[in-house]
Amino acid sequence: MSDQTIYANLEQLGSTTHSPTHPDEANLEAVKNPHPGTDYLVRFTCPEFTSLCPVTGQPDFAHIVIDYVPEDLLVESKSLKVFLTSFRNHGDFHEACTVGIAKRLVELLKPKWLRIGGYWYPRGGIPIDVFWQTGEAPKAVWIPDQDVPGYRGRG
Repeated sequence: MSDQTIYANLEQLGSTTHSPTHPDEANLEAVKNPHPGTDYLVRFTCPEFTSLCPVTGQPDFAHIVIDYVPEDLLVESKSLKVFLTSFRNHGDFHEACTVGIAKRLVELLKPKWLRIGGYWYPRGGIPIDVFWQTGEAPKAVWIPDQDVPGYRGRG
């Protein structure tokens, strides 16, 4: 089967894509895992994630790290970027954004394991970090620390 046939269902890769105004409108796409049956870790890091406070409309900023062990599917990276960008004008609390991202990926990919770390920058002097995972990580997979330093303030 040719690459053109395998990737024929992708709508965004190689095309001009407009940012959706809400995460529910984002078209998150998947491709076949080229190594099914082999456990390995895939990591996406988004150090400039933004959303809006649902009450004040003020911007919230986070460093998001997504780790997963694929089963049959991989998330297509451009569609993930567009999905994450759709939060820029979306008002929701840190917990809703972080866990919502993870659950949407789990629904699409049905991975063997997934975890997300949402390292949110302080507002009102308090950083809120949100962590979620689907369960125990596979034992034979190397899963490095997310290496996002905790907020230390200035100095």
